[in-house]
Amino acid sequence: MTKHIEFYFDFGSPTAYLAYCRLGQLAKQHGLAIQYRPMLLGGVFKGAANTSPITVPAKGKYMLEQDLPRFARRYDVPLNFNPHFPINTLNLMRGVIAAEQLDCLEAYLQAIFKAVWINSKNMGEIETVTKVLTEAGLDAQGIINSSQTPEVKAELISNTEAAVARGVFGAPTMFMDDAMYFGQDRLDFIEEALGN
Repeated sequence: MTKHIEFYFDFGSPTAYLAYCRLGQLAKQHGLAIQYRPMLLGGVFKGAANTSPITVPAKGKYMLEQDLPRFARRYDVPLNFNPHFPINTLNLMRGVIAAEQLDCLEAYLQAIFKAVWINSKNMGEIETVTKVLTEAGLDAQGIINSSQTPEVKAELISNTEAAVARGVFGAPTMFMDDAMYFGQDRLDFIEEALGN
């Protein structure tokens, strides 16, 4: 029987990128079906009265210099800290909803995560986003136009509010079999559950 996992994320989180990579590996190994739940991390932080770990200088330094590189090595995936961090991901997250509607979600996710956390692109610039999507073989203008519709904008707000109402306080957050898992460093528990 196929297991389903809901993945709440924001492209601006390096740990969400690592979780995206690892969940992809687990999906291949265990037939895991991933339901992507885009949200605005800033809105989640505000709604849950939380802040980014980067705001604590010692913790931010540890995460960027030691913890994240360790997990990238463990998962055998590339990771480069983006010099443009933090990036305003509002339009990128709206783009997730638009890409799903246009039936190109997987390619969109791969292109954006790669641009932000491997190629260190400034994805807060529309020109860069357009170039990245076009180079990935996607209809950049179609996705961008769709992402600006009132319906897509409202859906992202609704997703973010629903995440907070569900108990989400940061990214990445996963739900499987009604159990919540916060942080890419908790994916071992998901793997353990898949093995059972």
